Amino acid sequence: MSARMKFWGRQPAFYQAQLALTTAAKKGLDDPVLAELVVLRASQLNRCAFCIDMHVKNLRQAGVGRQRIDLLPAWEEAGDLYSARERAALAFTEAVTVLTEGHVPDEVYERAAAHFDERELAHLLAVVVAINNWNRVNVTVRQPPGLEL
Repeated sequence: MSARMKFWGRQPAFYQAQLALTTAAKKGLDDPVLAELVVLRASQLNRCAFCIDMHVKNLRQAGVGRQRIDLLPAWEEAGDLYSARERAALAFTEAVTVLTEGHVPDEVYERAAAHFDERELAHLLAVVVAINNWNRVNVTVRQPPGLEL
């Protein structure tokens, strides 16, 4: 597939706003690896090749091992490869991203709230919302992986 349009170049104000949104969202998460795992998982669910490529590279640069990156789609079956906090964040990410039940189930929210205080949980939600924005645009315009926006 080839790119449909250069959306980000045609929407510079929106691009800058999206960058600011993402930066603000991540500021409240003290663990950059957790934030990258979350955005990678949402991007996998949304099948955003551009974002998957970017966030895999970011995780590698952060020193995250290949096994943790490769097994992310099966994080629930990966045992203690991911911490309880990471698993709660990943479950929350999936529920917010997919919304198959039309809402985020109470048990998923409560699980996340047990590992994140309200400020951190608000930032986690903001990170998930921000990456879903990026994913939806990039998937729609077929942004090729590895290219500059």
